[in-house]
Amino acid sequence: MAARLAKEFEDGWLVNLGIGIPTLISNYAKDVLFHSENGVIGYGPLLPEGQENLYLVNAGGQYVDIMPGASIVHHADAFAIIRAGYIDVSIMGSYEVSETGDFANWRTGGRKGGGIGGAMDLAMGAQRVFIAMEHTTRDGKPRLLKQLKLPATALGVVKTLMTNLGLFDITPAGFLMREIAPGYTPEQVQEVTEAHLTVSPQLKNVEV
Repeated sequence: MAARLAKEFEDGWLVNLGIGIPTLISNYAKDVLFHSENGVIGYGPLLPEGQENLYLVNAGGQYVDIMPGASIVHHADAFAIIRAGYIDVSIMGSYEVSETGDFANWRTGGRKGGGIGGAMDLAMGAQRVFIAMEHTTRDGKPRLLKQLKLPATALGVVKTLMTNLGLFDITPAGFLMREIAPGYTPEQVQEVTEAHLTVSPQLKNVEV
């Protein structure tokens, strides 16, 4: 999923990666600048065990490499970049996504407390929002829904969605399946999707 989403970037983009699957994208994307809320602008791949710089992590606390020309800025400045609209794309994980581009990624059902955090800023400040997540819950329930069931993070902002079953765009008609995981049929993907799927006439297998 991470490798495929990395192919959606354009050269020179300023990219913010959320916690979870999205953080893996820094291992694959080239010719973009990665932005982290904790103030690391211009980091690179995740570092393997034994090569860590204990003073350099991404927003998820993972050890990362730093690229030529990188900057370390104040936390407030990192958020000022987000709020000023300079982030070309923010990639986040999610619990649910609706056919109208709403998404929910900060509270699960029945959970008390917690807060929406920086996801709110990224959802509204980034020029584009991509989502990377599993297609279903652990017990097989759909995550691609007609309407959100969990508290929303933001409404109508998701442009592109990558799951383990395919690549989807959010269109005025709902979910458009552009690519499908090898070994699956559109009918099988629809069976585990609550919302209606429109299948692209140019549908092809996901390639990385």
